[in-house]
Formats: sequence, C-alpha cells, structure tokens
Amino acid sequence: MLASLSRYLPQALGLLRIISGLLFLEHGTQKILSFPQGQAAGMALTFAGPPAYSGFIELIAGALIAIGLWTRPAALLASGTMAVAYFYAHAPKNFFPVNNMGDAAILYCFVFLYLAVAGPGAWSVDRRR
Repeated sequence: MLASLSRYLPQALGLLRIISGLLFLEHGTQKILSFPQGQAAGMALTFAGPPAYSGFIELIAGALIAIGLWTRPAALLASGTMAVAYFYAHAPKNFFPVNNMGDAAILYCFVFLYLAVAGPGAWSVDRRR
C-alpha cells in the first residue's frame, strides 16, 4: 500500500518546495520588511553584513523557491546561505544544534540542497512538461 504512494512524488516534492520556500520567505520579510514583528524584525536594515545579506537572500530566494522559478539555483544559494548561517551564528554558541538554536538552519540547508538536486516538483513556474 505505501509503495503506491510513490506515484505522488512530484506533488509531495512540490509541497515541500512551496512550504519551505514560504517559511524561508517569512524570515526575509521579517528581517527586511519588519513583518511579522519579532526578535529579528528590521535586523537587516540596522546591521550591515551577514544579517542584511541573509535577509535579502531569504526574501528573494524564498519567493523564487515558493513559486518554483529558477528553483535549482535559488535553492543552491539558499542552502549555502544556511550552511554559512549555521557556522557563523549558531555553531560558536554551542556544539549541539538543539542548544545553539541552529537546527532550523541545518534543516533548511539540507532541504534546499535536496531541492537543488531533485528540482521543483509539481506546481512550479519552471516545471518542464
């Protein structure tokens, strides 16, 4: 029975892309547009350097990934950004990801790496028919 679920692989990949792209986009809107309000609201506008760069990458790559336009390059850039974010901002605090709050960065890194390899899945702007 579970083997028959493999026919829904393009749709599952599309859902993974859309949801992870929207969540990533939300990090960018918080850092750049101060929405939604929270600890990182406006961070990219007040600090130069990595927070600003990551905010713009999250905003642009998140939107591209969510709609499925240039998914592979956007996901590869997002994956690398999250790897740098983990080692720059999280790893120096503590060795364990659950203690340094870097588990989301690691998860984003590998989800986006998978999307860069697997492609956009269903419901994407750049899906080949």
